[in-house]
Amino acid sequence: MPYLLIAAGGTGGHMFPAQALAEAMLVKGWRVRLSTDPRGARYTGAFPEGVEIVEASSATFARGGLAAKVLVGPKIAAGVTGMAAQMMRDKPDVVVGFGGYPSIPALGAATLLKIPRMIHEQNGVLGRVNKVFATRVAQVACGVWPTDLPDGANGIHTGNPVRGAVLEREGAPFIPPGDYPMSVLVMGGSQGARILSDVVPGAIAALPEAVRDHIRVSHQARDEDSERVKAFYSDHGIRADVQPFFDDVPRRMSDAQLVVSRSGASSIADISVIGRPSILIPLATAAGDHQTANARGLVQAGGAIMIPENALDVPALTEQMTTVLTNPEAAQQMAHAALSVGAPDATERLVALVEQLAQKETS
Repeated sequence: MPYLLIAAGGTGGHMFPAQALAEAMLVKGWRVRLSTDPRGARYTGAFPEGVEIVEASSATFARGGLAAKVLVGPKIAAGVTGMAAQMMRDKPDVVVGFGGYPSIPALGAATLLKIPRMIHEQNGVLGRVNKVFATRVAQVACGVWPTDLPDGANGIHTGNPVRGAVLEREGAPFIPPGDYPMSVLVMGGSQGARILSDVVPGAIAALPEAVRDHIRVSHQARDEDSERVKAFYSDHGIRADVQPFFDDVPRRMSDAQLVVSRSGASSIADISVIGRPSILIPLATAAGDHQTANARGLVQAGGAIMIPENALDVPALTEQMTTVLTNPEAAQQMAHAALSVGAPDATERLVALVEQLAQKETS
């Protein structure tokens, strides 16, 4: 059986695409092992039973005091050494890194041993670890396009794998805005949702009456904001479902005439696979301003409108929402444009790259 070693950790953003690849490679008859750390191991509950989970020694300069930072180098060195010894006993055919500092040991050891390797970057700007390895791997599989890459890196657009529930609604027929009930989906993500709770309700209340009277809102708001958001919508006669988390986002998105969202990589992937007009407000504090980079392809294709966070206020958002919700032909064009940059076959593209790397090694 060919053997794939996946290295990932830190956040769900790294682990979810890794899980999608693991599932697909098992079906292909590969043996799959995941190298992560205790933090990444929290996300492994949904990985298939056939994936062997191993933990490697690693560390980051981003956390802890001076004493912790002094130990970062030795911990990483120990992790790379240990992983290299393991690879010499049981050599992977291919190593794939998905970012996060827990991927350093496997990618470092694979580089030392010249084992075929590639990385997947979820965002439009490389994370710190992926930036280090971008020119030391055969391919950089890019979740969004374009991705800012260093000179010498071989980037290829694969897209970000999406959940099965999203794929089930791939290209769902779009009902343009009109004088009938319309849905607006508001998603803030795990970070930075407060500004959306501050601005979006007021912007919807300020819509022309003929539009506002038809609006139904699904608004994800953090627990500490939900009561005031609910009260605002109620006080202004706006029908709204306000919850901290929707477990049926794909359904709500496919029903929507407009999505107002942060531009996290997974949100961009869902919007483009289902195909919906969107107004994107990148998180200003995102590392490397990667949410602006994430939104770039969708905006350039004509599928989304981007409002920088420092320009977001009620009048600006109301103006853009009115533009979409009073122009059904333009909204339909935006939906088609969003679909044009979607990658519903992202997992299959990743699988093909892995198989190509393995074939090069054996040829």
